Amino acid sequence: MKFPYGLSDFGTLIQAGYWYQDRTDRLPLLEDRGRQLIFLRPRRFGKSLLLSMLEHYYDINRAEHFAALFGGLAIGRDPTPLHNQFFVMKWDFSLVKAQGEVREIEAALHRHLNDRMTNFVADYAAYWTRPIAICQDNAVSSLESVLAAIRATPHRLYLLIDEYDNFANEVLMAGQGQGHYESLLYGEGLLKTVFKAVKAAAGGMGLDRAFITGVSPVVLSDLTSGYNVGENIYLDASFNDLCGFTETEIATVLAELTTAGATWSGAEARETMRIFYNGYRFSEDATQRLYNPTLSLYFLKTLSQQGRYPHQLLDENLAMDRHKLAYIARLPHGEDLLIAAMSGDAQVVIPELARRFGVEDMLGAVKDQPFMASLLYYFGVMTLAGQGPLGKLALKVPNLVARALYVERLRDLWLTGYALDPKSGSCSRQDAKTPR
Repeated sequence: MKFPYGLSDFGTLIQAGYWYQDRTDRLPLLEDRGRQLIFLRPRRFGKSLLLSMLEHYYDINRAEHFAALFGGLAIGRDPTPLHNQFFVMKWDFSLVKAQGEVREIEAALHRHLNDRMTNFVADYAAYWTRPIAICQDNAVSSLESVLAAIRATPHRLYLLIDEYDNFANEVLMAGQGQGHYESLLYGEGLLKTVFKAVKAAAGGMGLDRAFITGVSPVVLSDLTSGYNVGENIYLDASFNDLCGFTETEIATVLAELTTAGATWSGAEARETMRIFYNGYRFSEDATQRLYNPTLSLYFLKTLSQQGRYPHQLLDENLAMDRHKLAYIARLPHGEDLLIAAMSGDAQVVIPELARRFGVEDMLGAVKDQPFMASLLYYFGVMTLAGQGPLGKLALKVPNLVARALYVERLRDLWLTGYALDPKSGSCSRQDAKTPR
């Protein structure tokens, strides 16, 4: 079996014979759920592959490849009428440089959008009956021209936006730049103007559907007046496992990998993966907990190719999560929250998740425990654990990998000469200091 660790292109994955956990059965549900959907998950949780699958399914240019791509999957046996009916455009805000002066950031955003629209125009050149003007210093104007050309055809646009909140995440991690962010998103800021254009495009101007992914709802609050038509599905139980693997799916894969003479057992491997990678639940109404897909593929690829577990069970591709914990630890009482998450039954009880908050809230507002715990939920270092006392919401650290990140952060706060065992999450200390 070939495992697509680090691979997010659906076409390459299918055509090259990589293992794919079928999620195409959710396409009818997504179509019925709404025309402009917002789906949040922690980073490295399979969102880009999901967008790529949508792109391949709905792209009119890929109609002749439908059987090869989807024939062996659930949707291939019963496709929806919308398959291969759209022009598809994809924006990826993680590729836009978010540092520098405001003018530099705006120029980078214009370049990214214009580059994507230039490629879009070339990809669908056979359909255009009117000229399209790409304005290098005004991507919104370019979009207007593209939409006008689309309206002259019998087809409409499906817009995919990946990492929509990248700017906010950059501000958050850096701990500075609020003025830059406000210039981009408040008033007539460029980012807000772009989303206003997306909203307008859906009002009969050529855009039929949009699917937007990100990590947190930060920008949603700041975009309220510019983009208030998106429907949030990230807490919907129907889509709890839209990204991520279930216990049954992991067990099935391990059973297929087990061979005579193997130095590992499927039951032991499953228990190891459960301890380190399982535990995520994104909806209060969901019954299943999920495995982190990136970490699972990392483990399964090593197991398949080398016949052993990875030496380091924490994939270094998740190292950015350390910065998120560092941000929480810097906040007033943030250190107390990390300790609370690590002690006793490892549950933090809050009244409810904070579902909408802006960058101003993160940088300037009072950070109480519910606010900070909600941030950690969206970042994937805490997850839903059920009901606490008086019907409140309980959150907990999902697994040993996440716990290791907590321990590492507390080590940085308290200790020097500290060593963490990445396999067990246990630690040994040398030259310990008194906790601050």
